[in-house]
Amino acid sequence: MPIIIPQNLPAAEVLEKENIFVMNEARALSQDIRALKIAILNLMPTKSVTETQLLRLLSNFPLQIEIDLISTETYKSKNTPVEHLKAFYKTFNQIRHNKYDGMIITGAPVEKMPFHQVYYWEELQDIMNFTVTNVTSTYHICWAATAGLYHHFGVPNYVLDKKIFGVFPHPICKTRCELLRGFDDVVYLPHSRYSEVRREDLLPCDSLEILMESEEAGVALVASKDGKYVFATGHFEYDPITLKLEYERDAKKGLEIEVPANYFYNDDPAQKPMVRWRAHANLLFNNWLNYFVYQTTPYDINEIK
Repeated sequence: MPIIIPQNLPAAEVLEKENIFVMNEARALSQDIRALKIAILNLMPTKSVTETQLLRLLSNFPLQIEIDLISTETYKSKNTPVEHLKAFYKTFNQIRHNKYDGMIITGAPVEKMPFHQVYYWEELQDIMNFTVTNVTSTYHICWAATAGLYHHFGVPNYVLDKKIFGVFPHPICKTRCELLRGFDDVVYLPHSRYSEVRREDLLPCDSLEILMESEEAGVALVASKDGKYVFATGHFEYDPITLKLEYERDAKKGLEIEVPANYFYNDDPAQKPMVRWRAHANLLFNNWLNYFVYQTTPYDINEIK
């Protein structure tokens, strides 16, 4: 089934070239189908790249999905054209009375800052409070995962001296879990972050479960037992070349950056990256949409609470 996105969104052309079925809003309105409503709060600087990554994964679900793209009002991106934001994005004030079957909150390059020093922290807190009553299930990525765990459950995060950077193996911690249904025993997952949450702070939270973790990268996937919150410290959504571009960007700036681990063939940046997370990424998002959103959300979206 198609994913419903705004007319002329640049991601549409990319996805159509990949033979992914997308539908504009006008055509969707002509069909008598209750589409799932998913909001994406995009905190990343290059918003169009992140849009495409997430829409690609959401598009594999068999039901129609209608997307609202959300940007912060208290901070305007310097890397995304104003015209793009005006054409395709809404602010929280414009959607604060809506109900959503699901929401995705992306990461942001602010990991080294205390939460309260992040320019849009109060607005993000308002949005996370909104998800408690207006969203069936919310998926948090990277920095948003640490922010969400802190906001909802008081779990602290820790700034690291060295960036966790690469593709790391993660044994599955809980086998009988709907979110991980169909997963292999070990999952490879990209990470690119300067902060972490720790097992010892999560274990006292009876409402949380650690689903994946790695000796090298630490806790990678956490979910609330009721399925209302999912926290992924890694990036299932990354493209094959995302880590390569990050490495080349930082190296060009003269920053201290190591070659991403377990990523290039023979760990040689001149070689092609190895993509070892794509299948699990698609499976995870399908499981999230199926078990934590579609099978949980009420048919009348106004009944979400």
